[in-house]
Amino acid sequence: MSGFLRFTQFIQKTFAVWVMLFALLALVFPATFVWLKAYIPWMLGIIMFGMGMTMTVGDFKSVLQSPKAVVIGVVAQFIVMPGLAFLLCQLFQLPAAMAIGVILVGCCPGGTASNVITYMAKGNTALSVACTSVSTLLAPILTPAIFYLLASQWIEINALSMLVSILQVVLFPILLGLIVRAIFKTRIQAYIQVMPLVSVVAIVAIVAAIIAGSKAQILESGLMILGIVALHNGLGYVLGYWTSRIFKLAEIDCRAVSIEVGMQNSGLGVALAATHFAASPITALPSAIFSLWHNISGPALATYWAAKQPAETEQKN
Repeated sequence: MSGFLRFTQFIQKTFAVWVMLFALLALVFPATFVWLKAYIPWMLGIIMFGMGMTMTVGDFKSVLQSPKAVVIGVVAQFIVMPGLAFLLCQLFQLPAAMAIGVILVGCCPGGTASNVITYMAKGNTALSVACTSVSTLLAPILTPAIFYLLASQWIEINALSMLVSILQVVLFPILLGLIVRAIFKTRIQAYIQVMPLVSVVAIVAIVAAIIAGSKAQILESGLMILGIVALHNGLGYVLGYWTSRIFKLAEIDCRAVSIEVGMQNSGLGVALAATHFAASPITALPSAIFSLWHNISGPALATYWAAKQPAETEQKN
């Protein structure tokens, strides 16, 4: 089993490489991957189920132990990224279908990859897990509500239908994972150790499916979307960090909030776009490219911060 765990850790560490490799393969051989689009909600559900199985009551104790930092992280998540998305769409006068996709990924909660990146960056991993958990549990209400507020000028939006979708592919699988963990306790530890590998495979498959189904749009507008996504992601890191600084959080907390804000649950964005805007393939592209990009920028930022030891004199809030 130890050999398999080493393999799993290797796949996790080289996550960005696999995403890029299969994105390229999907672009060159789209017919090989496009059929996966029909299974995107199921794949995201599996990822969320795995997240639920790894969550414990201890994760939520961080909310009580450091409520100020968690509140700042979650509020910043649902204000900074949607707000940035809206401003970028207005600034660059994006076409409606593309703008909807950019705002959609901006309204999603934090991604689970942020927890690993925060650990690598020597940030407060417990705070990152708490922020991810809370923002994910709030997503069924806040994601469709904020998306409706910001994107309804471009298209008619059924916020209730989107809420139901998020319940189905996010909240229900997480709750099921929590229940399974509570019932079987230590007996499922071996399965929990496998879930990161399953999540990597699922995310790679989701990205490949969208890239394969949007080859024409990528060749036409790919560079523009990549530029917008990189700007969105980078500004999210910066504003997340300095928002925390303004509220006088410790350095390790600032790093956690920065990464939490900048890294989105782009898989959810892809699933929602595929479900609610299937007639416009380009709408799912910002989420797919975000998934590709933040798995490059996140490790790069973590490497930079890992080389800079947080000041030991700083006190946590």
